[in-house]
Amino acid sequence: MSFRSALLVAGIVLAGLNLRPAIAGVSPLLDEIMTDVGLSPAGAGGISTVMVICLGVFGPLAPLLARRIGLDRTLLAGLLLLALGVVLRVLDGAPVLYAGSAVAATAIAVMNVIMPAIVKQHFPHRLNLLTGVYSSAIVGGAAGASALVIPLENATGHDWRGVSALMAVPALAAALLWLPQVFGRQVLPPRGPRPIRAVLRSRVTWQVTAWMGLQSATFYIMLTWLPKIFLDAGLPADQAGYLLGLTTLVQVAATLGVPVLAGRRASQVPYVMAAGVLTGLGYLGVLVAPTTVPWLWMIVLGIGQGASFALALLIIALRPADPAAVTALSAVAQSLGYVIAALGPLLFGYLGQVSGGWSVPLAAGLGVVGAQLVTGWFAGRPATLGKVNL
Repeated sequence: MSFRSALLVAGIVLAGLNLRPAIAGVSPLLDEIMTDVGLSPAGAGGISTVMVICLGVFGPLAPLLARRIGLDRTLLAGLLLLALGVVLRVLDGAPVLYAGSAVAATAIAVMNVIMPAIVKQHFPHRLNLLTGVYSSAIVGGAAGASALVIPLENATGHDWRGVSALMAVPALAAALLWLPQVFGRQVLPPRGPRPIRAVLRSRVTWQVTAWMGLQSATFYIMLTWLPKIFLDAGLPADQAGYLLGLTTLVQVAATLGVPVLAGRRASQVPYVMAAGVLTGLGYLGVLVAPTTVPWLWMIVLGIGQGASFALALLIIALRPADPAAVTALSAVAQSLGYVIAALGPLLFGYLGQVSGGWSVPLAAGLGVVGAQLVTGWFAGRPATLGKVNL
């Protein structure tokens, strides 16, 4: 591998590591944020809600930016905007907190969309390997943020504002590492019809979008409610947190390995089905025996959800014929997908409230996994989305 290629890979990995900490690092600090800013529980939950909604709403900005300044410069702009949002939200007052969170999430939305296209543009013949590498970096960034913010707070003596502001450092480091890619001539596709309008006419787009949204919903449901489910089942708080960390770490291994294998085949259906079945088994284990070998359910769930996430990114990159079409498909699939995903934890919590327990919502979650399997069968089949001029 040449030095330039190694620099590209390092830039892609570091960019991937920045795509989740601004979101995942909020939950461990919520109690402090609520006390300091004076937020109610609903107001504190609104921070994550604002960010997930922005992930869905602002993803379509990515193709517009890519067609004007190129993919590489769009990624650099996203990293700088992320750093700005992270710093902005630690300034005084709830409005600034929400505004900064929205800015950071907008940057993440744009980068979410263009990362598959960047991989396809720079490494078209190593697509499966690089997709596994950067998707594992995304999951690893989320796991690291969740696990390290409190120890970092204790080690540095900073409050939640200081620790949150430190999240801008890796974003700026990634921007500095990516800076050499933005000099010189950028690859800009020829002008033509709006790309999103073109991909919306393909049934492949809707198959991938439906599957992307459903697998994201099953993930965010567990990310939001799993510790509470274990607590209500009688497990101590530290063990509940450990189990969530375990399933997240398992996802890192799954996201790294599965795309390498699945990308070698024309059809990803066997891998999509296996990932969905494992996710369903994880849900079933938490439903019927949450305190019996819970570590086993978390391993199974982590493999299923990590593989599903990596396969979604791989299929988004594989189906289109060129990076422009990848960007357009990614914008549609991830934008609408995150809107679907945002509804999952909300409806799950509502079902838990009206039913007085977690059996009904977990059973409903199994129904969502079933729908994920159906849509995944269509999304995983060999298909090609033609070239799209920007």
